[in-house]
Amino acid sequence: MPKSLHVKKGDLVQVIAGKDKGAKGRVIAVHLAAERVVVEGVNMVTKHQKENFQGPRGAKSGGVQRMEAPIHVSNVKKAKDDKPADKKADKPAKESEGEDK
Repeated sequence: MPKSLHVKKGDLVQVIAGKDKGAKGRVIAVHLAAERVVVEGVNMVTKHQKENFQGPRGAKSGGVQRMEAPIHVSNVKKAKDDKPADKKADKPAKESEGEDK
């Protein structure tokens, strides 16, 4: 089992192999032991859920649902993010040291 992966939750990634090749999305979850990641909008599967009455006030929940399935981490690469992630740019610049005022 690896200690870490090259992507983490919240990263913008691009799929480089498989049926969704070229798709971009954010990482929703990381399964470290299985070396898999869940990316929003990628590898959509249909799940049939049994109807139950456990909702609020006995409401029914169930039916056919579409959800993301995990894909192997080797099939994704980090993509460049639109927002700047540089923390140093947020800090104010130091005053130049020179003559006293």
